Amino acid sequence: MTESRTIHVLIHGRVQGVSFRAWTQHLAELHGLRGWVRNRQDGSVEAVFSGPADLVAVMLKACRQGPAGALVESVETIDGADADLGPPERFEIRRTV
Repeated sequence: MTESRTIHVLIHGRVQGVSFRAWTQHLAELHGLRGWVRNRQDGSVEAVFSGPADLVAVMLKACRQGPAGALVESVETIDGADADLGPPERFEIRRTV
């Protein structure tokens, strides 16, 4: 059985206005991850990824680069993020907070 991992990430830099949320949702769905992504009023992007540990690691690595047009300055991670992942087998874009 594959080890499961949940991480909560805060992504800083030029990460809004570059389709970061849609890009994140697309990649997360391709990897079969659950969770969510949203913009924050401070200009960062926040996300929770949950699924097989190796695929969560791939997603985290991708977030350090971001989509075309993004300039990621830093990524903060917290293991064992909150359990508020949304419906099973779904990755959603949430409202800005």
